[in-house]
Amino acid sequence: MITNALSFRRAFGFSTLVALIVVVGASLASSPLHAQNKVSAFAQAVAEAAARDDEIAAFYRSNGYQPLWTGTGAQDKSRRAALLKALASAKDHGLPTYDVSVLKTQLKNVKSLRALGRIEVEMSKLFVAYAQDINSGVLVPARIDSGIVRSVPRKSGTSLLAGFAKSNPSGFLKAMPPKSPEYARLMKEKLRLEALLAKGGWGTPVSAKSLKPGQIGAAVVELRNRLIRMGYLNRSASQSYDASIQTAVQLFQQDHGLTPDGVAGAGTMVEINTPLQRRLASVVVAMERERWTNIARGERHIWVNLTDFSAQIIDNGRVTFATRSVVGKNQPDRRSPEFSDVMEFMVVNPTWNVPRSIATKEYLPMLKRNPNAVSHLKLIDSRGRVVNRSAVNFNAFSAKSFPFAIKQPPSSRNALGLVKFMFPNKHNIYLHDTPSKSLFAREVRAFSHGCIRLSDPFDFAYALLAKQTSDPEGTFKKALNSRVETPITLQTPVPVHLVYRTAVAPAKGRMNYRRDVYGRDAKVWAGLEKAGVALGAVGG
Repeated sequence: MITNALSFRRAFGFSTLVALIVVVGASLASSPLHAQNKVSAFAQAVAEAAARDDEIAAFYRSNGYQPLWTGTGAQDKSRRAALLKALASAKDHGLPTYDVSVLKTQLKNVKSLRALGRIEVEMSKLFVAYAQDINSGVLVPARIDSGIVRSVPRKSGTSLLAGFAKSNPSGFLKAMPPKSPEYARLMKEKLRLEALLAKGGWGTPVSAKSLKPGQIGAAVVELRNRLIRMGYLNRSASQSYDASIQTAVQLFQQDHGLTPDGVAGAGTMVEINTPLQRRLASVVVAMERERWTNIARGERHIWVNLTDFSAQIIDNGRVTFATRSVVGKNQPDRRSPEFSDVMEFMVVNPTWNVPRSIATKEYLPMLKRNPNAVSHLKLIDSRGRVVNRSAVNFNAFSAKSFPFAIKQPPSSRNALGLVKFMFPNKHNIYLHDTPSKSLFAREVRAFSHGCIRLSDPFDFAYALLAKQTSDPEGTFKKALNSRVETPITLQTPVPVHLVYRTAVAPAKGRMNYRRDVYGRDAKVWAGLEKAGVALGAVGG
């Protein structure tokens, strides 16, 4: 019997499920075994088959080992039909193939209630695997990448089976996928791209490494044709990089997080030549990520998309504030993690308590070379006293033995700028201002030690405070003008979601794609492929 959920998914396929249902129904209707004592052979077989799965075993203990799938009644029949229908559309959700060929073979040899009891449990395992996959994701995020520290609330097999047993079967399964509008739009785009793949995709890639307005030739025609296939350009016979192609390139650049200058430079050309199948994989990965965030996000919440270098305040599904952001540098110890928490307060005129990793890896070597280096920072001993640097032999300390804390007092030069936004978490990540404003003009903005820097922190503060005061700007500036570190509590804490989406489906307009800045989506896709998720036909 199959006990591993992943191998179970691979072993069960939709193509033979119809035959399985027919055989089960016929066996139950005609077999005299069904009239025997249900509490003996069938119950014992169910108990034995479920023994290795605590959650399924708990369900059957609670219902007295009664059948959920293999009975002859109308309710069992409707449950089987509902599961059949759900599995038929599993691929539309970017889920693995659920193969039931093993059960078909077993059913051909059903000669006892014990055998039927074992099949009963296999059906429950199939149901639980599918329900968990579509509700909270096929993969466990933390096993994919150490930076995906998101906690996914996964429903137990016991609760799923109990809920299903008491519910309308079709209604229960329809309620399993995420209900976010984004998930529905992503699924629609997945189906559209698969249909386009079957027709050849976006055609021939552009052979030139870059092109600019005014150029002519075969590569320009390739660019023109690809933009037409992508939906950015109306049909045209032009062989020159004219105004219409320039406009189409600008639209493409906007949808892909590029500087919209209308020039198909090297970076833009890489995105234009990205195969449709890779975009489809990004959409499937985004659907999996939506399942990971299948939680109540909050009527008001903060949405930070690391790949888009942006931060938004969302009220009742509508973006009410947006700003550019700088995220962690693409280095192992600096990449911004993905998780959700709750913002509780902001600190105006913050002190920067330098993380020990930065103090020992970056500043201690500088202090060894020159004790007066980074003079804007203060050394603090274990009793909270400022240390006189001239009295310290920094060469006597290693990264492990360095005994001081390093702090930067409030000022316009402070690394945190003039305000930080706190959602206390074990990762020591928060949103904050920065004196390094020039970085916000960059196309790719991965430069920080992991925290999220905001381009418009004051306006962000006003938007947050507007819910609790009639004068948000005045409240903020009063604290700012004090030049003293001042916390301001948010009367209603705001959920914060740090996410990583390389494919985003806006309510209006075309799909948006972003670069896989940390390579995490490539890992997620590899995990999905390993789990049995497959794309449509190969295309360009």
